[in-house]
Amino acid sequence: MSESEHNELTIDLERIIRERAGKRVPGFVIRWLKRFIHEDFINEFLRRGYIGVNFCTKGIEYLGVHLTIEGLDELPAEGRFTFVSNHPLGGIDGVALGSIIGSKYNGHVKYLVNDLLMNIKGLAPLCIGINKFGAQARNLPQLIDGAFQSDNHIIMFPAGICSRKINGVIHDLPWGKAFIQKSVQTQRDVVPIHFIAQNSPRFYRIANWCKRLGIKFNLAQLFLPDEMYRSCGKHFTVRFGKPIPWQTFDHSHSPAEWAQWVQDEVYKL
Repeated sequence: MSESEHNELTIDLERIIRERAGKRVPGFVIRWLKRFIHEDFINEFLRRGYIGVNFCTKGIEYLGVHLTIEGLDELPAEGRFTFVSNHPLGGIDGVALGSIIGSKYNGHVKYLVNDLLMNIKGLAPLCIGINKFGAQARNLPQLIDGAFQSDNHIIMFPAGICSRKINGVIHDLPWGKAFIQKSVQTQRDVVPIHFIAQNSPRFYRIANWCKRLGIKFNLAQLFLPDEMYRSCGKHFTVRFGKPIPWQTFDHSHSPAEWAQWVQDEVYKL
């Protein structure tokens, strides 16, 4: 692989920032951010050129993360499922689920994720990038419909952002209802997943500090690459529940109420 091809696979934080913010961000800030997100450590892995599910599997190996997986063998081999999980880590949890579910179902998986992840070339083939405020927003409903109507299994984190510490307990924010609506429309059973893990205390302090000060920008998100680096060598448990038939989500409750019910079921696993 040529040097230019290697460069296409890696993260260029400066380019991403310049494309989105122009020259408003000073160079010294960009240099600090490159160190803070461990750009060199990440790019060392990205240059290896792994793609799709193999990218996820090799990524977990590169980080030295150990997973205990429960309930996966009980899932049917056939059918189309919407896999929904709590989002405790904001990075490794997504990569791990891509590896686990993608390996079981021969790569037939798609994530609905923040469109920033489309900059990771090895992960991009598995992703439907979501940006509610960008130029893509107009086509967003069609992209989501296409994903759910496909033969791929869908992986979602319905909270939208990673878990927060609320009253001393690490827990997702209320889940969005879209996975209920789309699963019913496309007759997909829903598989709940409890990913048992947590970020460092620093992460939750920053998130809560921003909330108290009324800062709308998700500042804590900037710390997620460092949280991923801090998770190297750790052990996490992933529990899969039994598929919930799509017919369960009837008109006895609203889609938002059903989403809350599924979220509660996840934390019971």
